[in-house]
Amino acid sequence: MTYSAFNFEVFGKVQGVFFRASTIDRAKKLGVVGHVENTSSGTVTGEVQGEKQPVSQMKDWLQNTGPSGATIEKCNITNERDDLDKLSYSSFEKH
Repeated sequence: MTYSAFNFEVFGKVQGVFFRASTIDRAKKLGVVGHVENTSSGTVTGEVQGEKQPVSQMKDWLQNTGPSGATIEKCNITNERDDLDKLSYSSFEKH
């Protein structure tokens, strides 16, 4: 089996609104793994890995929904790939 993955950076009102905790909850519900962290510039970054459909759903959530208290101005998706032989994470972690 091969897995999908991407890196992300979310801009807007994304710190102080439980964005990381909500991202972890959403990732667990979808069954994807990876990490999420705040940056010193006020954004949230991370990586998502897993089966193609849940990874796609996570990308949509990060780009368009997020937690209720957040205001997402934009979400940059980078390093998209569909050829991972194995996952680099065993869970979704907050860094």
